[in-house]
Amino acid sequence: MSDAIPKVNKDHEHIIENIQCFALDMDGTVYLGEQWIDGARDFLAKIEESGRSYVFLTNNSSKNAAAYVEKLHRMGQDVDEERIITSGQATISYLKQNFPGKKVYLLGNSLLQAEFEQAEILLDDKHPDVVVTAFDTSLTYEKMCKVCDFVRAGLPYLATHPDYNCPTENGFIPDVGAIHAFIHASAFRYPDRIIGKPYGDMMEYLTRRTGVKKEQTAMVGDRLYTDIAAGRNNGLWSILVLSGETALSDVPAAEVKPHLIFDSVRDMIPLL
Repeated sequence: MSDAIPKVNKDHEHIIENIQCFALDMDGTVYLGEQWIDGARDFLAKIEESGRSYVFLTNNSSKNAAAYVEKLHRMGQDVDEERIITSGQATISYLKQNFPGKKVYLLGNSLLQAEFEQAEILLDDKHPDVVVTAFDTSLTYEKMCKVCDFVRAGLPYLATHPDYNCPTENGFIPDVGAIHAFIHASAFRYPDRIIGKPYGDMMEYLTRRTGVKKEQTAMVGDRLYTDIAAGRNNGLWSILVLSGETALSDVPAAEVKPHLIFDSVRDMIPLL
């Protein structure tokens, strides 16, 4: 397919009928804060009725899968943890493959620390072999001094995802990309490798988890530079929804263009 901008709410090439798994971004795609986007739950039900599957794929490493399951339950949608795929989980998988048995300094909150420990990743804040930075909502100056010391010393330096800001119901709050800018200002390094969207490690982890081929998987999201780039650059289909961050007027200037554009996931229902 060319880089032409697709018509909104159209699928002239019948892409959707061949999709077996929908990887869904969360905030801005299926809900905003604690409110479902109109028609999103009907969309999820229709996917299952049509014999296909969906997973939620998020860069937010400040929450673990259990926290998302709990949030969705509060909102009336019961899913199991297998449906939740986070950049934290993908980072754990990357560490196990590439740094087996190594001690990790994790800049992350207690939920992520528990997830790492449950996966038998060795956490060490004194003599680590590897540094991992995440969206740490419990950040302190002491932690920042420590992580800068380890990065300055030349340890391998990984990050769960690249986002500079995290959307909230009241605007934006600094995310891990802002933390990386702080570390770079002090230790003069950016991460050696970033795992989450739009990078390939996250998408490889996605397809291993689902068992569905990339060409039968669609990445659905509201951000061009993470969700759409993740699909386009890694062999998946990419579907932009205009229910969150991105406006249609943003698309012409984007480096990567979506394969399909819909006003919201609700408008995909007739094509399932």
